[in-house]
Amino acid sequence: MAFNPGDTGFMLVATSLVMLMTPGLAFFYGGLVGRKNVLTIMAESFVSLGWTTVLWVTFGFTMAFGPDVAGIIGGPQYLFLQGIGMDTPSPINPGVPMWVFVAYQMMFAIITPALITGAFADRVRFRAWMLFLTLWLIFVYFPLVHLVWGGGLFAQWGVNDFAGGIVVHASAGFAALASVFYIGRRKIIHKGPHSIPLVALGTALLWFGWYGFNAGSEFAVNSITTLAFINTDIAASFAAITWLVLSVLIEGKPKILGMLTGAVAGLATITPMAGYVTVQVSMLTGVIASIVAYLAVWYKNRKGWDDALDVWGVHGVGGVTGVILLGIFSTLAVNPGGANGLLYGNVHFFLAELAAVTITIIYTFLFTYGALWLIDRITPVRVPPEEEEKGLDKEEIGEEAYLTD
Repeated sequence: MAFNPGDTGFMLVATSLVMLMTPGLAFFYGGLVGRKNVLTIMAESFVSLGWTTVLWVTFGFTMAFGPDVAGIIGGPQYLFLQGIGMDTPSPINPGVPMWVFVAYQMMFAIITPALITGAFADRVRFRAWMLFLTLWLIFVYFPLVHLVWGGGLFAQWGVNDFAGGIVVHASAGFAALASVFYIGRRKIIHKGPHSIPLVALGTALLWFGWYGFNAGSEFAVNSITTLAFINTDIAASFAAITWLVLSVLIEGKPKILGMLTGAVAGLATITPMAGYVTVQVSMLTGVIASIVAYLAVWYKNRKGWDDALDVWGVHGVGGVTGVILLGIFSTLAVNPGGANGLLYGNVHFFLAELAAVTITIIYTFLFTYGALWLIDRITPVRVPPEEEEKGLDKEEIGEEAYLTD
C-alpha cells in the first residue's frame, strides 16, 4: 500500500526525538549525582537503549500490542516481529508503516525504566539493575502498555492517556518510591549536584525530545499534533517560572536547579493531557505541576525518604496530577477522539482515569518492592558501605568520569 510520506517522515523525526530523551536523562541524572557516581547512573540509562530494544523486538512488542488476551496482555502474533511486512500499516494511522510504530513505542519502553534509576542512585549494584530492568519491563511496562494503549482493560473502560501519564510517569514514579523504601538511605550523601551545567544540558535535551514524546503521540500531522506541541512548551515554561518564583519566595534565591526541575515537572504533568485540553488549561497545568511537585519534594525531605533525584516527586506525583487534571479538563471540543471530563459533566471518564492510575500505582509499587526482594535473594541489590564510599564508578563500572593525575 502507499503510505503517507508526510506522516511517516514526521513520525521518524518524532521517534528520533524520543530516543534522544534517554541520553538527555543520562546527562540530567549524571549532573545531579556526585563525581564518583556519574558513569554508573548514566550507564543505567544507556544500557536500557540496548537491552530494552532486545526485549522489545523479541517479545515485548507483541506483549504490548498483540491480539488482546483477557484484557491484560497481547498474544504472540508479533513474536520476534514476525507477521510484519513492508506493507503492514500501523494500528493508529494506516498511512504510517508498522515498523515506525514499533520503533516509536520502543523509545517509550527504553526511557520509562531508566527514570526509576534516579531514586536509587549511588547505592545499587549494576547487575542487580540489569535483573530489575528485565523483570520490570516484562511484568509492569509491557502489560501496562497493553492495558492502556493496546486495547486492554483500561482502554475498554474508556481511559485516555495521550503520551504516558499512567504508562510512563506514574508507573516509574511509584516504582521509584518502592525502591527507596526497600533499598534504604545512602550511607554517603553528597553535598549536592556535582554539575548543574550537565543538569541544564539534560533538561534541554529532555525538553526538546518531549516534543516528539507528546506531539508524536498523535501519530499524524494535524491540528491535534500542533496543539500537543504547544501545550508541551507552555506547561514546561509556566512550571519552570513557577518553581523559580517559589524558590525566591521560600528560599530567598532564584535557584536555577529548581527552575530546571520545575520544567521537567511541567513536562511530566502535561504528558497525559497534551492532545486533549486547551492551551489555557496547559498554562494552569504548568503552575499546578510546580506547586504540587515542590510540595512533594518538601514532604519527601521531611519524611527522610532518600529518593536521591526526586523521581517520585517530579515524575510520579506529576504523572498522577496530570491524569487527574485530564479527567477534569478533557474536552471533545479540542479533540473529538478524546472525551469530555468532569468539568463537562462526564463523571464516568473522571472515575475511569482515577481507577486506572490508582491500580497502576498499587500494582507497580507492590511488584517493584517484591522484585527487589527476589533479586536480593539472587544477588545483593545494594553495594556494601565501603564501595558506596569509594564510588560506584570505580567499584561497579571500573571506570571514572574525572581522572586525576
